[in-house]
Amino acid sequence: MKVFLVSLGCDKNLVDSEVMLGQVQDLGYEIVQDEMEADAIIVNTCAFIHDAKEESIETILDMAKYKEIGNCKSLIVAGCLSERYKQELAIELPEVDGIIGASNYDDLPSVLERTLAGTHTEVFKSIDHEPNTYIKRTISSTTAYGYLKVAEGCDNHCTYCIIPSLRGKYRSRDMASLIEEANYLVDNGKTELILVAQDVAKYGMDIYNERKLPELLRALCKIEGLKWVRLLYCYPEDITDKLIEVMQTEAKILNYIDMPLQHINDNILKQMARVSRKASIIEVINKLRDKMPDICIRTTFIVGFPGETEAQYAELKTFIMDYTLDRVGIFTYSMEEGTAAAKMPGQIDHKIMTARRDELMLIQQEIAFKKSDNMIGLELDIIIEGYLPDEEVYIGRCYKDAPSVDGFVFVTCPFELMLGQIVPVSITETNGYDLIGEISDESSK
Repeated sequence: MKVFLVSLGCDKNLVDSEVMLGQVQDLGYEIVQDEMEADAIIVNTCAFIHDAKEESIETILDMAKYKEIGNCKSLIVAGCLSERYKQELAIELPEVDGIIGASNYDDLPSVLERTLAGTHTEVFKSIDHEPNTYIKRTISSTTAYGYLKVAEGCDNHCTYCIIPSLRGKYRSRDMASLIEEANYLVDNGKTELILVAQDVAKYGMDIYNERKLPELLRALCKIEGLKWVRLLYCYPEDITDKLIEVMQTEAKILNYIDMPLQHINDNILKQMARVSRKASIIEVINKLRDKMPDICIRTTFIVGFPGETEAQYAELKTFIMDYTLDRVGIFTYSMEEGTAAAKMPGQIDHKIMTARRDELMLIQQEIAFKKSDNMIGLELDIIIEGYLPDEEVYIGRCYKDAPSVDGFVFVTCPFELMLGQIVPVSITETNGYDLIGEISDESSK
């Protein structure tokens, strides 16, 4: 039997997809890259916001066509869309043969076998079940980086977010299984590990009664062959002095942190049910910059949250200009059914939200371009991701560049470089968000 899988949404979903592919291979099935060949097609969906839901539904319908024009006998839907619309999905999409709830992908083998035998199957378990510890993921890319998901679910219950009802409460993986999986990823060619979860810095609070991210990081840094460790999605209230010290002292941990802020006005933060407030956020930023002057801070902000006044928006704009964070994503508020914010008064007109987003993006673009220009003349370690033969340049990333969301470094080099190799590069010019450089010597790391 041949299986094709489509993974939608975030990097955490990608980890789930790789786990499912590993289970498929354990069954002895073949994983294929062509939908036409597949006996079974799996769509691992996202349903975080309206646009993600639309993409998931469109993808399911596109894959359903292969039941007519290809070999597909089984179309299986997994992930957040199936969890969010478990009652409606089978009715609205009769083309679907199997439905698996979010985080229930350990049931994929039985669902595959039953649907291929012609039996419509739906599996929904408690979303608070123990997190997956399946180690032998099927690596779905040839990139030098891999994602390590340290926990499932979320306890934050932000008023605009549906994730806790889809993914359950926060459940940390045990540290031993994470170290084992990290070794597996490194043994399979990953030289950079990117730690992900809904809230990475909270790791360990539920099973160890304390934040254990610093200890996990020190253990990861002992893995031979692992070169870089990157942190995504660390909420400011969980960024402790101990974590900052580990980041500062462990050479493999990049001076990079993704710290979702969402707003800076205290009243809006309270309405969002965020824990941190403006003063504590600024304190964390100052601590990070004091201990690591070259720290790269990435964040996201939401404009147009219900009730956001012109003054509150202006406060956010001033903060962005004053604190010049390195990487900033600006999003318009998305009113999602089932969230507390959707019922709040003062919903903002979409045109106003869009105008606010566009203004902030232009401000941040100027900040980002200036920061890129300030990199000219520096020598940076660059991890090589590939080669562009038409331009005769290598493409890579520096410590400031997380995959998919940040920029690239384009490198000229007179000799061959290998995927995952880390080389010193002199930055000579910029192109917007991207850097351009040349190999400064023939040594590699």
